[in-house]
Amino acid sequence: MKGPFFFAKILLFGEYGIINDSKGLSIPYNFFRGTLQCAEEENEVTRASNQTLCDYTQYLKRLPEDLLRLDWEALQTDLECKLYFDSSIPQGYGVGSSGALVAALYDRYALDKIPPEATTNPQKLSVLKSIFVDMESYFHGQSSGLDPLNSYLSLPLLIHSKDKIETTELTLQKTNGKGAVFLLDSGVSGETAPMVSLFMENMKEEGFSKMMREEFSQMTDRCVENFLKGNIKSFFCSMKSLSALVFKFFKPMIPIEFHGLWKKGLETNTYYLKLCGSGGGGYMLGFTKDFEIAQNVLEGYRIDLVHYF
Repeated sequence: MKGPFFFAKILLFGEYGIINDSKGLSIPYNFFRGTLQCAEEENEVTRASNQTLCDYTQYLKRLPEDLLRLDWEALQTDLECKLYFDSSIPQGYGVGSSGALVAALYDRYALDKIPPEATTNPQKLSVLKSIFVDMESYFHGQSSGLDPLNSYLSLPLLIHSKDKIETTELTLQKTNGKGAVFLLDSGVSGETAPMVSLFMENMKEEGFSKMMREEFSQMTDRCVENFLKGNIKSFFCSMKSLSALVFKFFKPMIPIEFHGLWKKGLETNTYYLKLCGSGGGGYMLGFTKDFEIAQNVLEGYRIDLVHYF
């Protein structure tokens, strides 16, 4: 693969909650990456990706010019040269495959491009997010714009609300730590749009929307704050509460084969699970005080380390 590369992302906290203005924390995950390039030899994968880009281009042409201006001539020339997105990012796994594609396309073809270094200006960061919202909505029906923003900047993002986002640093990261964040592979891909639609339907129920406002958002905020401050004891207390709440109210988003595993973590306190993205399949996120113990308990399942702390 030839660069520039655009990495996957992991939304550590904020899935569904950021819709209700709770805090969120998103980080780039450079284990997976993608780049735009022209196919030297065609195959089924490159043809399918090229067709996706052709269809996507027609959608982009309908966006307002005051929002997005692309070099259509250069893009069309590359499409005819079998442009495709060469990516190792798994689709339907909640790690931002479409976000990386959006970021790559914006980076290569956008006119009046906002460079990553300019986003220290909050206004420019907000404008860039608005552009990515409309660009990525093609893939999910509704997008927060955070996935392509994270991939484009390749920096952790602290989400205070839908309208207030800033780049941040992860102080809770040690190469020799016992604690860890990890990915648990469900073995099946999920689709974002149906899960988001289900969530929006649930939000019409007063009991569910009240839970989101009064419990889910507050627990998410505490997890973000404790994680960023490095308050390990308080963090795992909040994390257990959040994991239990997600298990109670978001069961349809958790593959049924993993319900028992989710409960086992809560009962043994060896790890706590949460959704990674919209759920329905793909990855789940795990947090543990001792990664070696968690690995032993989860023997037989595929888990990938995100980082130690």
